[in-house]
Parts: sequence; structure tokens; C-alpha cells
Amino acid sequence: MKYKKNTVVNSWNEWDPLKRVIVGTVASRMTGAPDVGSVYEYPDAGIKAGEWKPIPEEVAQKAQEKMDAFVDMMEKRGILVDRPTPHPKLCAKVSTPDWEADWTFGCMPPRDILLCYGNEILEATMSERSRWFEYLLYRPLLERYFKEDPDFRWEAAPKPRLTEETYVEGYWHNFYRVWTHEQKGERMRAHQFHLTDKEPLFDAADIFRYGKDLFVQRSAVTGAPGINWLRRHFEPQGVRVHEVAFDGNPQPWHIDVSVITPRPGLVIQNPKELPLTPEFHELFRINGWEVVLAEPHARTKQHPRSFCSVNLAYNTFSLGPNVICVEAAEVRLMDQLDKLGAEVIPVDFFEVSPFGGGLHCSTLDIFREGQCEDYFPKQIKGF
Repeated sequence: MKYKKNTVVNSWNEWDPLKRVIVGTVASRMTGAPDVGSVYEYPDAGIKAGEWKPIPEEVAQKAQEKMDAFVDMMEKRGILVDRPTPHPKLCAKVSTPDWEADWTFGCMPPRDILLCYGNEILEATMSERSRWFEYLLYRPLLERYFKEDPDFRWEAAPKPRLTEETYVEGYWHNFYRVWTHEQKGERMRAHQFHLTDKEPLFDAADIFRYGKDLFVQRSAVTGAPGINWLRRHFEPQGVRVHEVAFDGNPQPWHIDVSVITPRPGLVIQNPKELPLTPEFHELFRINGWEVVLAEPHARTKQHPRSFCSVNLAYNTFSLGPNVICVEAAEVRLMDQLDKLGAEVIPVDFFEVSPFGGGLHCSTLDIFREGQCEDYFPKQIKGF
């Protein structure tokens, strides 16, 4: 292997044997306050678009218990788990010279804000004002890694200004009150979301790592300038950056609800979010990979306070090749993975979703045993 004994950061893909991971924690106690970057609606919890209310303590307590049980399981397997440090002003009003925001998001999903690729951890831009300062929650960990690992590359994408020019005026009113489902679909396929192309924006959770290849989803929070910035950052290092997009969700948000990769040679596709970029599946096939459609998700409804969809069923996390954590209710998916040769670890995580997503969202694998491999020696021109 190319890493040293004092290496802290080394993670090239989604499946190599896991040795160290960051797992978030439940800290925020509010549903999202509206701003031009995000407006949430929770009809099953009686919260209309534009409203924000405290999350009941018992909901937060259940979520923290589930996260702690997840951590305990990994530690018993010999995996080192790091946790972020909630800021004392978490959930307080924050501001820059350009704007004010009524709350901050929390520190449950490190996957959104940080991309670990090889010996580098890259702080993403984030496109919501409530998440502009989220990187601070992980700075104590990054500072420690920087001291302990002489080869660790600590990078940060340019912080955006997030002025009014960054957002499409009136978008959220039209999304919730005006556009039909068909109109939303048309806009999704044209990549017309709430962000303009004013500045480079991307969430780290819109990126999947396959050795020398990175797949970046064009989504509601990752625009063309953001993907362009990632190309300029990684391609000089010999990394191939592929833009992908998926159909089905009128507000696509992160690639890790669309694709599962239990091991090299097998990719499992969310059947509700098929690629709008046919080259995506074709690249796998010409390199000898098997492409399989996932079984339908078992849950028909997400948590009443969750901004995630039921597609969170496909938000899995691997502890090693063919060793994969799956939300405990997703019995169909677990049975399918078992038949495909994977060791499945059921994890009860439903109560955590209001605080930032699922198993992949809540984790950032910073050390996996392995090195950078070329899984796609055959490439498709222009992709």
C-alpha cells in the first residue's frame, strides 16, 4: 500500500475495508428556517412551507440513541470513530456582510460538507446560508489530522457569497404553490433549480468516488460552475470527473440515494432515479461491471419531520467489500444484497433522518485500506 503508518487520511472509493470514520451527532433542535437557499415543508408534522419550529426533545433523543448505537457497532468491529464538535452558537442567528440567516443546520451529515478523496479532505461550498458556517464544526478534527498526518492535504473550495443573485427569485413559491408535477419534471430535466450560475456551488454528497474516476451529480445544490470548479481542481491530478444526472426527483439532492456500490464490478441503481446520462451505465458495462436495478423500497413514507424522500432507503454505507449497512426496515433491499453475495448489517436509523439523512449522509470514511485503482480503463469520449 502507498500510505504510511502515521497516515490518517486515505480513502479512494466507497467500499474498501473501513478503519476510521467521522460520524455526525444530533445537535440542531429546529426544523429549517426559510431563506432563499432552502424552504422546507412538513405537511405530516403540521409545518407549512416557510414555518420553522423546535423539534421535540424526545425526537432528538431517539435519533441520538440510534446514532450512538451505530457508532457502537462499528467500534466493536475495530473501526475508529471520530465525532464533530457542536458549536456553542449552533442554531443561533448568523450573518455575513451580505446576509443574515435565522439558524444553522447542525452537524449530523459530514458527508454533505466534506469530500475525502485519497489523502485529501475538501470542504465543499454549500449553497444554503444556514450551512455556510457548518465547516466550523469539523475544524477541530481537521486540525488534528493535519498535525498527525504529514501527507494530509487540507483543501477548501471558495466560500460563496450567496447574495440574492445566487438564487432564482420566487422559486420556492412556484415550487410549492404554482408548478404542476409535470412542470417540475420538465425543469428538473433542464437543470432549472433554485440556483443561478453566479458562482461555483456543490455539496460533497453529490460526488461518488471510484478510484481514478469521480461521478458528480448535477443537482439542485450542485450546479454547472461547481462541477467546472471540481474538474479544474482534480483533473490536473489525473482524475477523471464525470457529470451525471438522474430522472425522477423534481428536486434532486445528493447522489447517494441513487446508486449503491457494494464491491468493484457491481453497481445497484435506484429504479426510481434512472440516469439522464446514458453514458453512466454504459461506462460500467464496457468495463465488465454488472448493473442491477434495486428492489423497491419498503417504506412508503419518510419521517414526518424529514426533508428527505423515501429514496433514503438506498442511502447505504459499506464497512468493506460486500459488507454493507442498510436501514433496518428495508427488507427487500437487504434480501437482494444477500443474494448478490453481500454481508448485510441492518441498522435502525429511521429516527435520525430529520437531522440530515441516512447512513451514508451521517458518515465520512477518512481511512479505508486500499489505494487508487483504475476501475474504468475503457472510457467514453466526452463523458
